[in-house]
Amino acid sequence: MRTPQSHTALQNPPSQSTPEDLRMPVQAKLAAAWTSFMFLVIYIDYFHLYQPGEIDEIRGGDIFVFEISGTLLTIFFALIAIPTLMVLLSMTLPARVNRATNLVVALLFIPICVFNAAGASWDWAFYYGLTIAVEVLILAFILRSAWTWPRGTASPATLAASLDSEPLRTPQQA
Repeated sequence: MRTPQSHTALQNPPSQSTPEDLRMPVQAKLAAAWTSFMFLVIYIDYFHLYQPGEIDEIRGGDIFVFEISGTLLTIFFALIAIPTLMVLLSMTLPARVNRATNLVVALLFIPICVFNAAGASWDWAFYYGLTIAVEVLILAFILRSAWTWPRGTASPATLAASLDSEPLRTPQQA
């Protein structure tokens, strides 16, 4: 005898072409966002070289108002190494540290992104406005993902382990 549920399943089999939405781990979302951010920063810097006179200025030893030096290149390296490391850290850090790290680093990168507009001429304002907007949107996604990181309830094993680490109390201390 068929149950009503099996009868419905036979009438409406699941479609083979319908994609299934699986819950993406927060760590994977963060790593993907930092990867996107990193590629965007690299390409923005690359396309910056297309501005008339930019390569000549670099050949002259300056970038924007800064003299090209080992210190400046070290700063540039750090600025791209941080999002690169955030890809790795987002996948490997424990949840609590991961959340805090992503919140702090994403917040610190917003003013860095906005600084890219410093000294831009008006004819490049749309380019810089657009690139900064996309960078900030990615950072906002990172902030939202880290801020809304689901809080799990402690498992019985975790609770038992935490109880084992607490000192025993006598009835007078309780």
